[in-house]
Amino acid sequence: MSAAGKSGAMLEEDPDQTYENVLAEIQSFELPIEATLRSVYDDQPNAHRKFMEKLDACIRNHDKEIEKMCNFHHQGFVDAITELLKVRSDAEKLKVQVTDTNRRFQDAGKEVIVQTEDIIRCRIQQRNITTVVEKLQLCLPVLEMYSKLKEQMSAKRYYSALKTMEQLENVYFPRVSQYRFCQLMIENLPKLREDIKEISMSDLKDFLESIRKHSDKIGETAMKQAQQQKIFSVILQKQKNVKFGKNMYTNDRIPEERNEIVLKHAFEEEDENEEEILTVQDLVDFSPVYRCLHIYSVLGDEETFENYYRKQRKKQARLVLQPQSNMHETVDGYRRYFTQIVGFFVVEDHILHVTQGLVTRAYTDELWNMALSKIIAVLRAHSSYCTDPDLVLELKNLIVIFADTLQGYGFTVNRLFDLLFEIRDQYNETLLKKWAGVFRDICEEDNYSPIPVVNEEEYKMVTSKFPFQDPDLEKCFPKKLPMSQSVPHIYIQVKEFIYASLKFSESLHRSSTEIDDMLRKSTNLLLTRTLSSCLLNLIKKPHIGLTELVQIIINTTHLEQACKYLEDFITNITNISQETVHTTRLYGLSTFKDARHTAEGEIYTKLNQKIDEFVQLADYDWTMSEPDGRASGYLMDLINFLRSIFQVFTHLPGKVAQTACMSACQHLSTSLMQMLLDSELKQISMGAVQQFNLDVIQCELFASSEPVPGFQGDTLQLAFIDLRQLLDLFMVWDWSTYLADYGQPASKYLRVNPNTALTLLEKMKDTSKKNNIFAQFRKNDRDKQKLIETVVKQLRSLVNGMSQHT
Repeated sequence: MSAAGKSGAMLEEDPDQTYENVLAEIQSFELPIEATLRSVYDDQPNAHRKFMEKLDACIRNHDKEIEKMCNFHHQGFVDAITELLKVRSDAEKLKVQVTDTNRRFQDAGKEVIVQTEDIIRCRIQQRNITTVVEKLQLCLPVLEMYSKLKEQMSAKRYYSALKTMEQLENVYFPRVSQYRFCQLMIENLPKLREDIKEISMSDLKDFLESIRKHSDKIGETAMKQAQQQKIFSVILQKQKNVKFGKNMYTNDRIPEERNEIVLKHAFEEEDENEEEILTVQDLVDFSPVYRCLHIYSVLGDEETFENYYRKQRKKQARLVLQPQSNMHETVDGYRRYFTQIVGFFVVEDHILHVTQGLVTRAYTDELWNMALSKIIAVLRAHSSYCTDPDLVLELKNLIVIFADTLQGYGFTVNRLFDLLFEIRDQYNETLLKKWAGVFRDICEEDNYSPIPVVNEEEYKMVTSKFPFQDPDLEKCFPKKLPMSQSVPHIYIQVKEFIYASLKFSESLHRSSTEIDDMLRKSTNLLLTRTLSSCLLNLIKKPHIGLTELVQIIINTTHLEQACKYLEDFITNITNISQETVHTTRLYGLSTFKDARHTAEGEIYTKLNQKIDEFVQLADYDWTMSEPDGRASGYLMDLINFLRSIFQVFTHLPGKVAQTACMSACQHLSTSLMQMLLDSELKQISMGAVQQFNLDVIQCELFASSEPVPGFQGDTLQLAFIDLRQLLDLFMVWDWSTYLADYGQPASKYLRVNPNTALTLLEKMKDTSKKNNIFAQFRKNDRDKQKLIETVVKQLRSLVNGMSQHT
């Protein structure tokens, strides 16, 4: 219940008691009291007055109590005042004493205060100094490290500087991060890092430019080392072979003493060059790469460095692989090209092994495969311009050294050796062209006469060059060997060709069987293509006469017989037996046989041409009435010429001489027959026929004299059988027998063709008409003329019957 409620309730019960309660509440200081007072004033009309009365009464009661209390304590107060008055004087004295004492203390304490202040100031300074020392001790390592960083930057020790930066950032700067100088240092570190990156990248560019300039020197050094290593291995192998009695390349030209001299010189050269050859580390300072790699690794930007390095090296690879336009002209051009490439990949191999991750094996293999394709294309293109076999051989040696060098560094070089097989074919082509000129010069310089031998020394000199043995010729001197000077020269040059071809086959890492096969195939090309073509061209030359052709046939016969010695020569070189299943045989037999056949045919042709030249000199008087009684001069000259030529043919194989003799007689017979039947010849007298018969008789006598031995019976005379039967028919005028027996196998005039007889008879008929003007007045001549006309008619009917039958 609220205070107003309580007051209202109390007023309703007992107004006096209520006022007492209100006064009690007021005295109790319970606030707020306005509600209580409002209830007093609001509840009854006279409440205010009554309340004030009660309030006055209460105040009076309190005053009485206060008065009683004051009266009760007054004496004590008076006593206290009295006591205070008594001690007043003492207090004055005490105050004076205290003031004086205070003054004295103040005067005495001033010095203490000054000293105390000094002590306090010193203590503060000492504390500050201690604090400064502590802070300086904390800052000094930072400053020392930063000073060290500056020194490292000045000394270009950038990798150490980066490590110092890491220590500053991770260890030292956190201790003094609150200081401004530390913030300045922290802000300066990124700039220093960028400066280091730029400087290291500049050093790397200088390094790349340096190795680009020195790559040829690096490659030359690496190739020298590889070549010396190979020479040393070959020397050891040869010594081993000599020790066990196995010399892989034994031949009859290089004696063992020469081998020993070669080995000795090889060792001496190796000793001389051993101190001169430097390693790639001696030629190139790789520290810029290491520094740059370490710097970028520390900076966490290793990938950027790797990409930049590989990109730049690929650009340099493309430049290195680009050949000069005239590279194929000299071996120095090829050597410079190879040394630059070797230098490039030697550097890459060194970087691969001394750095981790800058280049990888996969990267170098990819770069090498790209380079290898370009190298093969370049070599294939430029080598095609090489026409000098010595240059091609030097190119092959460079490729072998190039391949061996890079193979020693772990690169795959099988495709280079495959390329060498292509170049080997080209080398063989250049050799064939060179030897074509050699053979041509030998053939042009030969006198095509048997080799004269004065004494045994000259004989042995010839047989040392060419495998010729004839026991009959070894008995007496002077003598002549059947072949001409070109034979031993050609044989020597064939061996030289084999040596030259062998030079290319060496160092190709091929077996003896493969080398043997290559040598035999290249030798076959020399024989079947080059030498054969040279011989055929020689045979076809206009200035080569019959004597020369005979000597060429003899030469080819001896060269053919020498082929087996060439096979033995190759066998001695390669130690591959000729009985091996896959051994290629030399085709010299067919080569020289074809040349010989061509020469034989050319002999037949030239012999016939010579006969034609003599026949063209014939100057018959076809209207003569009586013969001269002797054979024509041109024919006797022709027969004498044939006798001398056939004496030369005695050195030819029997069948060749016989064929040539038979061919000459047949051609002479045909030429004489054509002379009689020439369409431009309009008339022939009996005297001319008789003169012609004398010439044919000389031909028959020549055939019966056996100008070339070996003919059986009258075989050679049969070449003139057609002429003989035709002339016999006209000489004996046996037309009845001819006409009666015509077509019979046993006919006396079996070889006389009716058309031929009719042609000749008509020419004689015209002669009889023109020369015998008075023949109609003489009975014999008139009968003969009638007989001729009758025979002509019969022959024409016979010829017409033959044509209809045909």
